[in-house]
Amino acid sequence: MSGLRNTGLILLLVLLGGCASTPDEHADPRDPMESYNRKVFRFNQAFDDKILKPVAKKYKAIVPEPIDRGITNFFRNIADINSVLNNLLQLKLSRAGSDIARLTVNTTVGVVGFFDVATNLGFPSYKEDLGQTFGYWGDDSSPYMVLFFLGPSTLRDAIGLTGGMVTNPFFYLKNDPVYWGLNAVEVLDTRADLLNAGELLEEMAIDPYIFTRNAYLQSRRNKILDGSPPASLEEEDIWMDESDAEVAANNSEAAVPKPAIRQPALDPPQ
Repeated sequence: MSGLRNTGLILLLVLLGGCASTPDEHADPRDPMESYNRKVFRFNQAFDDKILKPVAKKYKAIVPEPIDRGITNFFRNIADINSVLNNLLQLKLSRAGSDIARLTVNTTVGVVGFFDVATNLGFPSYKEDLGQTFGYWGDDSSPYMVLFFLGPSTLRDAIGLTGGMVTNPFFYLKNDPVYWGLNAVEVLDTRADLLNAGELLEEMAIDPYIFTRNAYLQSRRNKILDGSPPASLEEEDIWMDESDAEVAANNSEAAVPKPAIRQPALDPPQ
């Protein structure tokens, strides 16, 4: 697994290099490394345009749709192992139980996850990860960053990637070619499933970098809060903590003039 350790070292150097960037006064506070992130974003786009997307299109054209869907289901079933552990770390016992049921049903009846039987039986897919666990326990405003090859992330989620690696059964394979081969198939399958979304992004987004960043941060926040983010002041500033939100709410209430209370007129003395 020496290749994996080297990848981890490179990722660490990338993180340290990115943290050295300094934002200008007009930068988005969620993205203090924007200048660095944009360079990595452009590199990833060039790699995707020249290599990954063309190969993904050929994969999509060659692989029959039922096989493609089965491969996707297989890797999603593997991800449920990580989801079980992170639901337990977040003390979400009912969700952990649902993930265990999904794993059991799809691994057995679904032929090692090739068929998603569990969803049809009413067991939802949660796909919790270590980044979400960190966010659940308070780290919900981590700075945005773009990782080489891996794309949009945050410092919290980049560190959380280790959780998904260690809980993945492939991590413990002794055969490096098989390990990297399975990872390559997963990346290719995922990219092929996102071909339409990528083309839509290219057509609609004036600035693909900003569009991708905002979509990622909103999606991750939504997942950390289990699909129920606060619909008030925090939408205006995601860095606002609970005490700041309460102060702002009190200030906004104080700014609204209250109607004067009309005192009843007293009868003149007889």
